[in-house]
Amino acid sequence: MLRLMPVTARLVALLAILPLATATAQAPKGPTGLLSWSEQIRVRESWLDARHALLLPMMRRQGIGMWIVANEEFHDNPVVHAIAPPRPYTGNRDFFVFVDAGEKGLRRVALTGYAEDNLTRWFESTAEPRPAAVVLRELVAEHRPAKIALQLDGGRGQTRALTHDAYTWLVTALGDSIVPRFVSAAPLIEELLDTRLEQEKPYYTTAVAVTARIVERALSNEVIKPGVTTVGDVRNWLYDALGAHGVRTWFQPDLRIQRQGGGLPLSRGFLAVAPEKTVILPGDVVHIDFGISYMGFDTDWQKMAYVLKPGERDAPAGLKAAMRNTNILQDALMQRHSRPDRSAGEVYRATMQEMKERGIEAMIYSHPIGPAGPRPRREHRLPLGGPSRRRREATPEGVVPVRRTQHQDADPGVERGTTLRDVRGRRLARRRRLALLPASAGEVVPDQVTLGREAEPCRRSTLPRSSH
Repeated sequence: MLRLMPVTARLVALLAILPLATATAQAPKGPTGLLSWSEQIRVRESWLDARHALLLPMMRRQGIGMWIVANEEFHDNPVVHAIAPPRPYTGNRDFFVFVDAGEKGLRRVALTGYAEDNLTRWFESTAEPRPAAVVLRELVAEHRPAKIALQLDGGRGQTRALTHDAYTWLVTALGDSIVPRFVSAAPLIEELLDTRLEQEKPYYTTAVAVTARIVERALSNEVIKPGVTTVGDVRNWLYDALGAHGVRTWFQPDLRIQRQGGGLPLSRGFLAVAPEKTVILPGDVVHIDFGISYMGFDTDWQKMAYVLKPGERDAPAGLKAAMRNTNILQDALMQRHSRPDRSAGEVYRATMQEMKERGIEAMIYSHPIGPAGPRPRREHRLPLGGPSRRRREATPEGVVPVRRTQHQDADPGVERGTTLRDVRGRRLARRRRLALLPASAGEVVPDQVTLGREAEPCRRSTLPRSSH
């Protein structure tokens, strides 16, 4: 019998070792808290009225008279399920059009290749679909929008989802004279996806709880047998766990290994993902970066485990000291300095100043999560990387332009001038412990942060993270 042992020694659980060759994720034996597919559709459709009620004021703030969203068959637009019933759309090329109709409010028109009864609850949609080009010309002629927003020139997939072929089709359908009215929908999409509804909260909380349960199992003797289990074995188990729970993921499950004397391999400035052939050994610090997709939300969960060496009953003092310093950084960032109406730059500078005063070498990486993974971000961002990240050093104004490079997606930050929204006092969910795997048998110790080089008991630092 083996122990899953947190460094706080407040929880002890006995686990039986399962032979690794047969360690595959099993379907949960009890309720998971996840809804069936049809229930998910029903609940998500119940949010549409509230979301559409927000859309017209957003359009007017952006000066947008019409927003055209195109969905391609076998190439789904990531925004569609946030603004239309979350059902399959396979009409070759479907359009969802939102029009500022003045005193009449928001006009919503769905132009789909196949009729869908549920669309008629929120959109003008005919049982016999009319040609999309004809309807779009009629809408433009009737409402004369000064600005027509399209998914162009955005910084992420959600804001640049319009294909070249669809753009060419729109120009042909509406005429060359309409092109000067086209504007990027990126600011509108950013605000829409950044706005959470109160009724969404319990479902996202459930998604996070399921993510936590999966990762805690992965960092246990149910899955890991030191000296035998490879990184690839754990990764495959995580994929099987996704299938067992009936969910998917939005990024590759990653494991990173830190080993005394093994150096600190980096990739894009972060701790590099370990090769799948890497065998997990006593003394290793194991980091998992994992998330699930559920109800239109994406989670992003990071946990750590330490594999005990022979004779060890707890994690080394240096690792626990680094964990404490990381918790101090978390509290400073999320509980003391992140407040509504403060800019990201203000929060960053206040947090780093506190760490400097405490003698902690800190590094902050941040991106928003929720619908469709990291939400869209503008091309001017506030630098949230630590002082060791030269490319992200702050200017006196606290804002740096981000170049379009292959590293762009790793750059954290938010739009110039953006302030933090009121989140009604919701606190950061995190744990203050590691999980341990003993050496001979492999007790594992998990937490969500990445520790860096072998920490010494006196070292006051927090160390590199992964890029999710």
